[in-house]
Amino acid sequence: MTFVLLIIGFIFLIKGADYLVEGSSSIAKRIGVSDLVIGLTIVSLGTSAPELLVNIIASIKGNADIGMGNIVGSNISNIFLILGISALIYPLKIKKNTTWKEIPMNLLAALMLLVMANDIFLDGTSSSMLSRTEGIILMIFFIKFMHYTIGLAKAGKEKHNGQHKHPVPKALLMTVVGIVGLAYGGQWVVDGAIAIATNFGLSETLIGLTIVAIGTSLPELATSAVAAYKHKTDIAIGNIVGSNLFNIYWVLGLSAVIKPMPFNPIINTDILVFLAATVMLFGSSFTGKKYQIDRLEGGFFVVAYIAYIVFLIIRG
Repeated sequence: MTFVLLIIGFIFLIKGADYLVEGSSSIAKRIGVSDLVIGLTIVSLGTSAPELLVNIIASIKGNADIGMGNIVGSNISNIFLILGISALIYPLKIKKNTTWKEIPMNLLAALMLLVMANDIFLDGTSSSMLSRTEGIILMIFFIKFMHYTIGLAKAGKEKHNGQHKHPVPKALLMTVVGIVGLAYGGQWVVDGAIAIATNFGLSETLIGLTIVAIGTSLPELATSAVAAYKHKTDIAIGNIVGSNLFNIYWVLGLSAVIKPMPFNPIINTDILVFLAATVMLFGSSFTGKKYQIDRLEGGFFVVAYIAYIVFLIIRG
């Protein structure tokens, strides 16, 4: 039954991604906003639904290592694995605004998490924890980010000529069905993977950083890969940048508000990997062809992710 759920989950992911990209792109053209704005908002929030669900459940049950590992691991896989694979499918153009504003926002989010979670080193306390107050601060930053994207949408109104592909009701239905398909598909894949991993006696931290992180990132992978295949690179980039911010600011923030999250110092290494991945993403705008992640850089990202997974397995 576990393997059946895995297969059905993957089918839901693929079809859900296809519907979400098609529906959201049509909505963008209808209301006159860019694919990047849609990627930063509707698409990224939709594909991050599994991370939100998994973390809420983990927070309620007190599985802080899975919750923290899920978010940090998902953000690493978003950049190295998902953008890497998407760039291999089709070179990803990066908007100048994304390079100088949205990607640095990811860097700020990682630095905030590193500072907030390390009470032992910074305050000399006996243990480290992401408190409710810090959770509220993270959520406030997410609200500020949403305010920024609304301003981006207003400033970037576009007139789209030609066919919009789908009428508004159908586009909205496709978007909703896509999000639901991604949420259920991702959850089924995660449940199956955790059941298999638990039988092998893996730790919560390792499961959170690898199987759960990759599993909850499958919607982002499916969506960005499909977007790259359809040459809608703004959706592919916006999906990842927006998802990373949503994961730290909203998902971790809400999880900490529900129940303060004890922090395992071993995850500091993984936060530093996320910081390095973000710096590499920023740097890719200036290496090779400017403001583009080409296939060579995409391949390097994928190799870096494989090396990271090997490191996690060796660390145990």
